[in-house]
Amino acid sequence: MPELPEVETVMRGLLPSMEGVVIAQAQVNRPDLRWPFPDRMADRLTGARVTALRRRSKYILAELDRGETLLVHLGMSGRMTVSGDPLGQFAHDHPQAAKHDHVVFDMENGARITFNDPRRFGAMDLIPTAGLAEHKLLKVLGPEPLGNDFHDDYLMAAFANKNTPVKSALLDQGIIAGLGNIYVCEALFRAAISPKQKAGHLTSRQVAALVPIIRRVLEDAIRAGGSSLKDFRQANGELGYFQHCFDVYGREGEPCRREGCTGTIARITQAGRSSFYCGKCQR
Repeated sequence: MPELPEVETVMRGLLPSMEGVVIAQAQVNRPDLRWPFPDRMADRLTGARVTALRRRSKYILAELDRGETLLVHLGMSGRMTVSGDPLGQFAHDHPQAAKHDHVVFDMENGARITFNDPRRFGAMDLIPTAGLAEHKLLKVLGPEPLGNDFHDDYLMAAFANKNTPVKSALLDQGIIAGLGNIYVCEALFRAAISPKQKAGHLTSRQVAALVPIIRRVLEDAIRAGGSSLKDFRQANGELGYFQHCFDVYGREGEPCRREGCTGTIARITQAGRSSFYCGKCQR
């Protein structure tokens, strides 16, 4: 499932074609994805201007001039790609319609935004903008790891007395919004913290080091266009490249890349998810 860097990459790729632009025609080709689409979604979107486009956690939010916000979740295999961009950022013309093109936005500027999702685990919803913060998917989210509300004092308080492994705590969207398995594994490696370490047992020094490391991992991944392991594509259809920079994720049995460490990367299962780490240098 796309994590924060992938969703941020897609959102940034959509910005030139969507923000400030009217949706000339919205086409909805099926009644649902993970859950049913809102009533009359195509009619409610057609003619609306996208006044702002942003990301919250793993969701793309398109604020509309009609007082509603379109929430988009890419799910496991969802892609939002742009074709026919008049700004010249995308070389390809509009492609032929594909089997899993479930939602299509033809923009007033000539761009076409296509939401393709073979597995149909993605989702869209239309939410009154005034009540956006209280939507069931958004109100439970913790602070953004790239925002000012995420700092070592906050994380130390969030971890206090937690007996769960730090890996599980970092995946808790109520503690930090948008982090997923890949980037938690990579951040814990850079911080030399074992994923098995209890969150409540981390020292203030460890937490103070972990916060900027999490930010750097995410920023590095965004600069690389995210990670393409299976289905993920950027808005221009290109792959992300951060998977070539993984220090631990997916590298079970390979040598540790930390200078001076002679350990190998191990994989364990925590709460049904694979954790990759070096048992020698991550304590």
